[in-house]
Amino acid sequence: MTEGPRDQERGGEIASPAGSAGSSLRDGPFRCVETYGELEPATGLEWLHTNGAGAYAMSTVALMHTRRTHGVLVAALDPPLDRHVMLSHGEMALTFGGRSFRLSTHQFPNIAPTPGYRNLRRFCQDPLPHWIYDLGGVRFERRIALVRGLNAVVLSYVWYGAEPAVLSISPLMPFRPIHSLMREHGAMIQRVSLRQGEVEVQPMAHLPPMVFRHAGVFVGSPDWWRRFEYAVERESGADFVEDMWTPGTFDVELAPGRPAYLVAGVGGLPDRAPEELMRDTERHELAQDPGPERPRSVRALSVAAEQFCTLDCARPSVIAGYPSLDAITRDTLVALPGLLLARGRIAAAREVLDTLVRHQRRGLLPFRLPSSEAGPLPSAPDATLWLFEAVRELVERVGVDDEFVRRRLFPFLCRAFARLRSGRRYGVWMTAEGLLANSLDGVPLTWMDARVGDRIVTLRRGLAVEQQALWTRAANLVERLAAAYGFASLATAAARTAARARAAFRERFWCNETEYPFDCISEGSGTAESWADASVRPNALIALAVDPSLFDGWQSAAIIGRVRDDLLTPRGLRSLAPREPGYRGHYEGGPAERDGSYHQGTAWTHLLGCYVRANLRLSPQDPGLRQELVRCIEGALDDGLVLGQIAQLADGEAPHRFRGATAQAWAVGELLRALVVDLGC
Repeated sequence: MTEGPRDQERGGEIASPAGSAGSSLRDGPFRCVETYGELEPATGLEWLHTNGAGAYAMSTVALMHTRRTHGVLVAALDPPLDRHVMLSHGEMALTFGGRSFRLSTHQFPNIAPTPGYRNLRRFCQDPLPHWIYDLGGVRFERRIALVRGLNAVVLSYVWYGAEPAVLSISPLMPFRPIHSLMREHGAMIQRVSLRQGEVEVQPMAHLPPMVFRHAGVFVGSPDWWRRFEYAVERESGADFVEDMWTPGTFDVELAPGRPAYLVAGVGGLPDRAPEELMRDTERHELAQDPGPERPRSVRALSVAAEQFCTLDCARPSVIAGYPSLDAITRDTLVALPGLLLARGRIAAAREVLDTLVRHQRRGLLPFRLPSSEAGPLPSAPDATLWLFEAVRELVERVGVDDEFVRRRLFPFLCRAFARLRSGRRYGVWMTAEGLLANSLDGVPLTWMDARVGDRIVTLRRGLAVEQQALWTRAANLVERLAAAYGFASLATAAARTAARARAAFRERFWCNETEYPFDCISEGSGTAESWADASVRPNALIALAVDPSLFDGWQSAAIIGRVRDDLLTPRGLRSLAPREPGYRGHYEGGPAERDGSYHQGTAWTHLLGCYVRANLRLSPQDPGLRQELVRCIEGALDDGLVLGQIAQLADGEAPHRFRGATAQAWAVGELLRALVVDLGC
């Protein structure tokens, strides 16, 4: 395992290595941060750790939660969804030699954060989250490992003093969904069940119990800790204050150099020793590193990619983003080629595609994976179009004779193709020209449609440019598979559909005034009601990356030139050119202001993947271009909000601060795909 520099140990003391507070040290895919007892970066940088089944642990480096979605064990009660913050903190105090150190950091009203961060020397994710404290010159370490596939966490503590110490741990348990907040109330069930080495509590009757395994003494003292504040929520204008319940305190004696463990599980405990569980998780994390012969960027993105994959549950899927997004179908399909296929995870890709197909309805995929906490979900025509692209990527690797493609995917593709070609029901239809149209019946039809309450901010009605490219490629895939499987009439119909759509596209979508495609056009042409939106957005580049045959060579060059001049930033592509009316280059303010700028100028990192593919299809043999594109991708990897991860978007204006979801699946997937598949890194 390659990692950041380790402490130099002499008799349990900590020697100071070279480096400055806040520096992020990397030698390989895993991250280390020196804090030297300073508040920044200890509370400004976040970390993420997942279990492969939807559960996660996430917080700042100092373990001072700044979001309601932070926690030590955020369980997926309907894997990989229905996530609840079951264990927020393990409040710690360590006593030795007549001295006591409080090691936790929280923000309470009108005072400075509690001082646990002052003793924190270093945080590493190497590969498990790992804290190193300096307590009067003596080292104390803590590690966290989520149990693969289970709603359980193992906490490890090691003391390096000359004499034993006593560690007191008070679990803080809000027991609520990730988007809610808890307030003190009288309905908590103040009952604690004690067994040899185990404690079980079930403070909420409608939620499963939490069970702890320990090697110390438990002192029951049910109580509320009040008025925790979450800084990110406060800055965004949301409710930011929470109360948390604790059943009592675990007192554990720490022998010098010997790990002590606290295991917590939802509904029950794993049946293996904690050290084995921790080793298994560590081995899994290390196995995601493709090795030192690959570029550092590829190694880091490969490790990051695994955190979105929820393959160790009954519904294998992809989490769209942390900490608050769930299994959004479109995001899953855009990310899948990079997250799984680029890493050679063919079987896993089949499992995810099978999950999605199982949840289709009348030939269309749902907007997101359904869960027990949500009602009926709308269909998503755009996600269905992206399914064709994901299957095409799979076929490129396994061939048309693959049994899963032939028997499982092809029948659904045929049903979806027929549905998309049919009438005007359910928000999507093929026009008389053969293009694909949208409606406004409440279905999220393209990735860029956005509303703030009842106000439409980004409206892409009619015919969207990138959806036509997805449609022509979908028809071509059906043609290819139908011909291979002996369905000649279907192959002919699909070929004609693609040809008609391409001809209509080339006739109507180019804007001579801007030398760039229209973003959207009306269904009909040549009438008083016809219209076209000439806004310069990145969707034309998506169309070029998906189906370059829609454009002549000079048009492709014009698109790439305009994108480079007006949309390209070091963090991604702007969603709207700065000179356009309505441009907003900063994602800030309250919820309405942020949502209003979502697609009005913010830069989306995942679009760099389309930028790479479009450039390479225009100039595939240019070595200088390839080097430039590698630098472009690698330049977007540093200084993220979450160590080792890529955020959803960034401000369109300098310094292009990362915004939105702090870790985004399609951002990681598209950058990894660009480096490995397109650029051959």
